[in-house]
Amino acid sequence: MQPSTTKKRHRPNLHHHHTLSKASQKLRRDSSSSSSSTTTTTTASTFNDSSTADVILRLFIDQSSSPLTPNSSSIDQSDDDLLIYLHSPILRRAKYFSALLSDSNSIKTHFTILQLLYTNDFANVIDTSSTALDILPVALELLFEDCVSFCVKFLEAVPWSEDEERRVVSLVPFLRQEESEELLARVSLAENDLCEQMLYGLISTAIHNHPNMAFVKAFVAKLLREFSSRESAGRVLDKAFDASLKIVKGSMEEYSSPDFRGYHNETEAIQRLNLHTAMTNGRHLLWLVERMIELRVADSAVKEWSEQSSFTADLQRAFRDDAWRNIVPGLPAVLLRCTCKLANAVAAGTIIAPRQVRMKLVKDWLPVLIVCRDNISPLLPSHKSLYLELEETFLRIISTLPMSDAQEMLQQCLSFSTRNVEECPHLVAAFNIWFRRAGQP
Repeated sequence: MQPSTTKKRHRPNLHHHHTLSKASQKLRRDSSSSSSSTTTTTTASTFNDSSTADVILRLFIDQSSSPLTPNSSSIDQSDDDLLIYLHSPILRRAKYFSALLSDSNSIKTHFTILQLLYTNDFANVIDTSSTALDILPVALELLFEDCVSFCVKFLEAVPWSEDEERRVVSLVPFLRQEESEELLARVSLAENDLCEQMLYGLISTAIHNHPNMAFVKAFVAKLLREFSSRESAGRVLDKAFDASLKIVKGSMEEYSSPDFRGYHNETEAIQRLNLHTAMTNGRHLLWLVERMIELRVADSAVKEWSEQSSFTADLQRAFRDDAWRNIVPGLPAVLLRCTCKLANAVAAGTIIAPRQVRMKLVKDWLPVLIVCRDNISPLLPSHKSLYLELEETFLRIISTLPMSDAQEMLQQCLSFSTRNVEECPHLVAAFNIWFRRAGQP
């Protein structure tokens, strides 16, 4: 039967003991930083004055070889050692003593651990994460396993400041794997997409499930703005956008289907549910679009929004009748606001969209705008300003297209002038630009 083996801890080099030889090796004489003036402390303190000294230098003497013989009767000497009473402000003028005295915390920590070897009173001594982090490296250096174990378990259980977290991470390489697992689990990810899963869950909760939706949405928006990876935030928002768009499209497709037209009680109930579902998820879409534009990650959303010929056809059929008006009167405005936000970002260059995307965005959504303008009355002031803004934005995008494409789409925009010619200077300007370009040689 073979004896069991356990992984031994190797003594890490975590601290420097400031002996004369080691400290002297670390310090190099630099004439530019040496002190050339006598401080006021020098005159206030006397060499080897035991009544005012705050440092005692103890020199161990080899009587057989040392030529040292004290010149003053005030120096305490026994057979084997020599005590000299000194003052730390004066000693700090020498780099060696300055380095030695600066390590007083380490001296205190070593003293504390020596006490713990006798008392095992870990719970009363190690009562803060800062104390645990001071003691742990020294305990590792001294191979004091019980102390190391208590420090690790204490750190696992308590919160850390940002600075303390950095100290924990720096100590992990000196711990055994089984000791560091819980500490690492707090600061590192087992899966690369765990952050994205968390963000997606927060977004879903904010827009679908939380009763105080406005406040939670504002909080999640702040998290998204401050998230370290814009690419990850973009992927999460794309996923949420696709999910909400799919629900809106499915609801409007079912609402516009001939199988669900009519005014039977059961059919009407289903149609109400479809419209409410579309309205709710349309609001979610608008919030997601705003976040995507804010973070400049709306490129995929613009491309997706420009490829909705079937969806926009369903919307045109739905908005031409009156059934929806008493159920979700704000639905057209919500969807056109999504369009307006995305189109504005394209026209402003915030989103660099290819020509085909720009053309399809206007081509698919311009008919929806025209249907809403021509079939919805009375026209609310807020809706009027929305339609006017979207008209102007579509005309700006049309001005970026080749002449042949712009010619076709400008003809569809004639309905912008049907109410009042004086209210459509944007349309007049768009035609004037096209004719000016067309007239150039």
